[in-house]
Amino acid sequence: MLKKHKLDATDRKILRALQHNGRMSNLDLATAVNLSPSPCLRRLRMLESSGAITGYSVDVDAKAYGLPVTVMVRISLEKHTDDVVGRFEAHMRDIPEVLECFVMTGLSDYLLRVVVSDLEDYERFVRVRLHPIGGISSIDTSFVYGVVKRTHVFPQVD
Repeated sequence: MLKKHKLDATDRKILRALQHNGRMSNLDLATAVNLSPSPCLRRLRMLESSGAITGYSVDVDAKAYGLPVTVMVRISLEKHTDDVVGRFEAHMRDIPEVLECFVMTGLSDYLLRVVVSDLEDYERFVRVRLHPIGGISSIDTSFVYGVVKRTHVFPQVD
């Protein structure tokens, strides 16, 4: 749960440096943001405890991992009752192939980023994972065949 903490320019520098390299040592981080190590570590711990830093992970090449097919799936629900929405969103949290699930405005209710091994695996995903949820009125699929830009680093904020 995010605690109230207004980020300043130094906090943002720390976050951006870690977004570029989450494995950097505190000494390297302190140097990168022009702080001494002790205040840098205090700020880092505060960013973690406040929820500004939500976790640490490693970026993995999906193709090397064995999931070379990325699919963007637009979902529309039949109804928007608490029961239908709650059931759908609970399932999304539990389906490992769904890397991201966004609530959307516009023509679709949700946008999913899904990874699978091949076309047959995607068909299985739709038939075994999505169809049993119920309450879905449409599934619109786009296969990603190239990536122009992918980053986890936020733009600088003044």
